[in-house]
Parts: sequence; C-alpha cells; structure tokens
Amino acid sequence: MAKIQVKMEGQTRSEVKIGSEVGVVLKEDQRSGKITEGIVKDILTNSSFHPHGIKVRLTSGEVGRVKTINKPERQQ
Repeated sequence: MAKIQVKMEGQTRSEVKIGSEVGVVLKEDQRSGKITEGIVKDILTNSSFHPHGIKVRLTSGEVGRVKTINKPERQQ
C-alpha cells in the first residue's frame, strides 16, 4: 500500500495515535532537524498541546517530538 505524507504539526495530542507512522526529531537531531521515521509505541506528553510537537517513544525505543504524521493512501 502506497503512502502519502501529510504535513501535520504533531502539536496536538489527539492527532497522534499509538501505532501511527510518524516522523520525529530526536533530541540529538534538534539542531539539524533530521527526521527519523517510526511507529508510535507510547505517547509521553501528558498535555493536550505542545508547541514543539508531542513527545513519543517509537517501537525502536527512540524518543522524539512528532513533526509529521504519515497517513496511508486511500485505495480507490
């Protein structure tokens, strides 16, 4: 199944779901802005909004702030 990338801020907790494919910026990559792709295992931010992105733990164990949420392309 092909995917399209939808630019979403990832600042609102309700946008981020466990099992979602996301692009995050890891702490060590904040200066470069390098995006790491992964699947959300845990949502770590407790508040409903965070200006720098909701913090999540990926299934790989990496922790970062959500910058993009990848949605599967709808089949026609």
